[in-house]
Amino acid sequence: MMRGLVTPLVLATLLASPGRAEEPGDIHAVYHAYAAGLHVADVEAGFGFGPWSYQVRLAYRTVGLAGFFYDGHQLNTVTGSWTDDRSAPHEFSGEGIWRGLHRHTLIDYNQGQPRIRSLVPPNEIERQVVPSDLQTNTVDTLSALAELMRHVAASGSCDGTVHTYDGRRATEAASHTVGIETLAPTARSMFSGKALRCDFQERMLAGYLVGDDETQRRPLRGSAWLAQVVPGAMPLPVRLTLETRWFGDATMYLTEAGPGQVPLPPDD
Repeated sequence: MMRGLVTPLVLATLLASPGRAEEPGDIHAVYHAYAAGLHVADVEAGFGFGPWSYQVRLAYRTVGLAGFFYDGHQLNTVTGSWTDDRSAPHEFSGEGIWRGLHRHTLIDYNQGQPRIRSLVPPNEIERQVVPSDLQTNTVDTLSALAELMRHVAASGSCDGTVHTYDGRRATEAASHTVGIETLAPTARSMFSGKALRCDFQERMLAGYLVGDDETQRRPLRGSAWLAQVVPGAMPLPVRLTLETRWFGDATMYLTEAGPGQVPLPPDD
């Protein structure tokens, strides 16, 4: 579930690799996700941009009943640079365990083209092959969100379309600006007040599950609200709502935010 939950919208965390020194713009953020009224996942993220580069880390795990039926945890990381105000990833990695199965992804990029260095389990076991033309000129989902956040900070809008590829699936994500809205206080979130609402739609282009039916191919829609929570830092998502194929609508709430990097998850 969470691999589909945490996609374009979903949190990214602009953070450094372990060797990178903390910078003033780094943000550490925590989110709780709810579906069908239940707390289903915890997400830990960090945000930090440099003038020429970015790095992102996003860690999440299922909890409660969701963890009982779909136990798993994941850590995704990307490093990249800015090219003409667009994100240009250098290396993307993903490491996790879902239902007891180890999953690993390592992709690097050569002149903007993704090259898969490692993919566990092999893609042929689960999904149809993504044609090479749909891999060309794509970015990973964390870089796509980093680019969106930077665009919001610079222009106050979120209009745009991006093509992503994660080693298994190719998608097209489009977002558009709705406007400033006021989020009411809730016990689930630390944030209330004015935020920029961005609506988005994600459509899978290729990489469908083997034996998938047509109902799994419909676009998924959602909304993200972004606001400046940490003084001097980029606006970050303070709330997200999105459709899932498993639990209907899900909502992610910001519960903590402040300066600092995302700590590495403890060893299992």
